[in-house]
Parts: sequence; C-alpha cells; structure tokens
Amino acid sequence: MSAVQTGIPVPVPNPDNQGFWDSCRQHELRLQRCLSCGAWRHQPRPMCPECHSLDYEWARASGRGTVYTFTVVHGPTLPVFQERAPYNVVVVRLAEGPYMVSNLIDCPVEDIRIGMSVEVVFDDVSETVSLPKFRAVK
Repeated sequence: MSAVQTGIPVPVPNPDNQGFWDSCRQHELRLQRCLSCGAWRHQPRPMCPECHSLDYEWARASGRGTVYTFTVVHGPTLPVFQERAPYNVVVVRLAEGPYMVSNLIDCPVEDIRIGMSVEVVFDDVSETVSLPKFRAVK
C-alpha cells in the first residue's frame, strides 16, 4: 500500500529542493555543494550559509554517515502515524558533513547507538517520491 493510499504525508518538491527529490527518486543521494567555497549543505536552499554564494551544484554524496542522535516516538503528533508507533527518528551526520533527519530501518530500537555507521537506502512511497532512510552498516 502506497503512502498516498494510507494518508501518510509526502514531501512536495519546490524549486529549491527539486534536485534532491529527483535524485532520491533515482535512488541516489545528491546534496547541494557550493561552487564558490565547496561547502556541502542540507536542507537545500538558494544561498550558501558559509559564503553566501548563489552558485551551487547537485553533487552525489556517499550516502554514508553516523547516527548523531535519535529518539523513539511513542505518541505520534499526527494520527496517521499511530499504527507505526513506536518508531525511531535519527539524526545522521553524513560523511560530507551535513545532518539529515530520517528513520533507521531493519534495526531494533535497543540496537540503535549514537556513533553507529549507517548507509542510505530509499523507500519508494509513491509513484513520484522516494524517501531517504538509513540502515546500519554491518
């Protein structure tokens, strides 16, 4: 059953993040990288937070990182997530430097550890949207 059929909200791409969502749909993790100073950034935005340049590219990221922090959600904010509770939410520090909020899949909650190595995987939640999620690197 797709996310659309279950009522789970899906991202709506906009001009600033369209390149990110297009790459996710192709099962590639691409992030903005400043063409002036080389800084990687996520969340996508028009201006580099380091040097304020408007020049960037969508560069392929390694998809690897480490769990920076995490939580387990027991009482969801939106009723549509009730059947999924409890579920984890992780903040991953990507190898390139930026942080990404997502979920860790195929890992029991009691096995999640700060500092554990993870890699990106993609969850095709609709015909047009694939969400980046992470799994432990063994």
